[in-house]
Amino acid sequence: MIQPFDDTYFMKKAYQEAEVAFDKGEVPVGAIVVFKDQIIARAHNLTETLTDVTAHAEMQAFTAAADFLGGKYLKDCTLYVTLEPCQMCAGASYWTQIGKIVYGASEPERGFKILGTTLHPKTKVVSGILENECSQLLKRFFIEKRNLN
Repeated sequence: MIQPFDDTYFMKKAYQEAEVAFDKGEVPVGAIVVFKDQIIARAHNLTETLTDVTAHAEMQAFTAAADFLGGKYLKDCTLYVTLEPCQMCAGASYWTQIGKIVYGASEPERGFKILGTTLHPKTKVVSGILENECSQLLKRFFIEKRNLN
């Protein structure tokens, strides 16, 4: 039986959020939170729009998901994000007790893995879903930014 709601399906939804960020001139990172195969939060980077260094896609998604569920814990939820979370977002995920994190592109300089940030012990991690597409969108964004300056 084909599972229509798999990690690739949901990562495509997060990627759509990254495209929205790209169009706004934000670093193109998108995130969604899923609960029981239902998207309960959609978000993208808003650091430039809000002039807020903490307005990462994941942070926006956590807030929206907690609001939707009426509680701060996201134990039975999955975060799909197009870029490996940074130390701040990984730390926030620890406090949400998110059940699973799925990310696309790795972040070899500022990602939580290289920095040794600890996730909640029960959080499962899957990486590399739509990695090429997510990486290419980020590369395109920074190439275009450099060419404008």
